Amino acid sequence: MSHREIQSQIDHLFRQEAGKMVAVLVHIFGASNFELAEDVVQETLLTALKTWRLKGIPTYPKAWLYRVSKNKAIDLLRKRKHHPLFSQEGIAQQLLNSGYTIHAQMDAYWEPQHITDDFLGMMFACCHPSISQENQVTFMLKVLGGFSIQEIANAFITSNAVISKRLLRTKDFFRKEQIKPRLPREEELSKRINSVTSCIYLLFNEGYKSTHSTTLVRQDLIDHAIYLTKTLLENEKTRFSSVYALMALFHFQGARTKSRVSSEGKLIVLKDQDRSVWDQLLIAKGRVYLNHSLQGPLSSYHLEAGIAYEHCKAKHFKDTNWDVILAHYDKLVSMTKDPVVALHRALVIMEKEGAPAALTEIEAIEQHHVLQSYYVYHAALGELFFRLQAIKRAIFHLKKALSLCSAPLEKHYLNEKIEQLSALS
Repeated sequence: MSHREIQSQIDHLFRQEAGKMVAVLVHIFGASNFELAEDVVQETLLTALKTWRLKGIPTYPKAWLYRVSKNKAIDLLRKRKHHPLFSQEGIAQQLLNSGYTIHAQMDAYWEPQHITDDFLGMMFACCHPSISQENQVTFMLKVLGGFSIQEIANAFITSNAVISKRLLRTKDFFRKEQIKPRLPREEELSKRINSVTSCIYLLFNEGYKSTHSTTLVRQDLIDHAIYLTKTLLENEKTRFSSVYALMALFHFQGARTKSRVSSEGKLIVLKDQDRSVWDQLLIAKGRVYLNHSLQGPLSSYHLEAGIAYEHCKAKHFKDTNWDVILAHYDKLVSMTKDPVVALHRALVIMEKEGAPAALTEIEAIEQHHVLQSYYVYHAALGELFFRLQAIKRAIFHLKKALSLCSAPLEKHYLNEKIEQLSALS
């Protein structure tokens, strides 16, 4: 196996396991020692890279990583046994006091169920309601996904300094509030789960339709969002119907990724996509998750998954059941009161009833200031006025959309459309 292949396997494995190791080590060292936990995990990765390149990837790589991480943690505890923070929080002092039995005592914290519990606990800690959503997503990527500061900065087109400040503020909050990687009490779970799913949803959306990357799809972000959702579903305490619906949505959306960009790297809109390349296996899995979700209360994810499934069901764009999709959007608008959702509902009406009816709907919501700075709103008006043969107004709104858009592929698409309409005017 080549070094590149080994590196690829290590990167994939570490993306999933880094967060688990950090969660366990924060449990051991305490929230004030986040950097120590991350240092141990980083050293474990470097050891894996060096050893596996020479000897190959072991039969049980996860167990290997956990063992090395555990031993490095013990060495660190012994070297810093007089560290004042170890006596204030975590279980570090308890382990140090165990003397020669420290290895046996430490083993208990690296049992599979304990690792999973700490990982889930850290997921909820990252999404603490007192942490801003942008900091939640940043911290989740760094702590639970093993993404580097540079990778996170690239994903959200910002500087390393900005990401570092977000991480520092969040770690300071953990220290001050003594946040532990622990699942909330049962009566709090149903309230806190919404923060977690919202964060994962944003993470998936950035991967599915990157707002800043030169590529439309960031598969690494999509994969991590699915991995986090799968972890929630594997624990009976966090197996909420909304989580099943979220997973269904991810599968339906993910099934269509290969058709969204041409071989020349150009954006392909839904009506022009080659549906023969849609992943039918992912769609089938999505249906299973959607069926499971029906056993609980209705959430916005149920409705979004239902909309995505209707698109997946249609063999051709002309076969789309706009009546069912509109019914889902009616409920979604009623539930969320979100003007962006109302805008997308108007676009469904444009397909179902025509541009004049859609214009009436948009005029009813355009007073919302958030829409004026949303490029999709102006792109939608561009399409709508084009269908109404008001070419100059269409070009005006497309240019406005272009000025507000940050995604390179979508900017290129808008530019081409402006050029086409300009030739008609």
